[in-house]
Formats: sequence, structure tokens, C-alpha cells
Amino acid sequence: MNLSDEVIIPVPRQKVWEGLNDPDVLKQCIPGCEEIIKHSDTEMEARVTIKMGPVKATFKGAVTLSDIDAPNGYRISGEGKSMMGGATGGANVKLEDVPEGTKLSYDVDAQVTGKIASLAQRFIEPTARQLSGQFFETFAEVVSGTSTPKEEKPKKGKKK
Repeated sequence: MNLSDEVIIPVPRQKVWEGLNDPDVLKQCIPGCEEIIKHSDTEMEARVTIKMGPVKATFKGAVTLSDIDAPNGYRISGEGKSMMGGATGGANVKLEDVPEGTKLSYDVDAQVTGKIASLAQRFIEPTARQLSGQFFETFAEVVSGTSTPKEEKPKKGKKK
């Protein structure tokens, strides 16, 4: 599956770049993200829960940044595994100054494997498009300061 799009973010390119490299900002923006751990400037680990139609899966995996051209863009690659299957992919992200602020363009390539791919096949691409749109809408709000950070929801305990 391949997706491409662009979004105008009304802040300078340097601020967008900093947001793209800040695990706290990314955690706020990635739909279903429960945790991001930054191991180095190019290596992170994440846990994300995604619902695709009738199937819900939690993916744990590694995220790697490469082809870094600060503050113009990079390649972000990831591989996640869940009990239902796996997902691999990446995105080329480019930042460009425009009169309105910064144009962020991306080209995503992703593959889903295992049970989740067979059970939720018809939901994968629409879900990916929806999640991508949610990420960039939230990201634009967070880096431009027009959004308040999501509050952590208390974890539900088991009743005894």
C-alpha cells in the first residue's frame, strides 16, 4: 500500500522539524500511541493500538530515522509485531518553506502481514488514510500551539 499527501503547517520549518523529532510530540499525535521510547537520535521504540474494522491489534516495534537532512526531511522506517501479525513500512518526509509556514509532504509505503492482513484486508487502506489524516491534523495543531496536550487516561483496573 502506498499513500502520499501534503499538509501546510503555519509555523517555521525548524519548529516542524523539532516536532517530528520529539517523542512527546509524536506520542500526542500518533493515533493509538501508548508509548514511545527514544533510544538515540535515530532509534525509537513504540507501542500503538490500532482498530481496523472488526480487528483491534497492539503493535510493538522499532522506528528508525535515516537519510536525515535537517531541517529538510528524512526517511522514517518501522517494523511492528502483534499477536495478529505484523506491519512494516516507511515514509519519506520532506519539509519546504512556503508563505503560509511549512509544507510537509510525505510518501508512505506499508505492508501488513499475518491474520490481521487476511481478517481486515478491506479496512487496511481506508484505516491507514484516516490515521494519517488524524496524525497530520493533530501534529499541525500541536506544533502551532493551537491544541492542548492530550491528558493521560487512568488505566482501568480489574474489579475484584
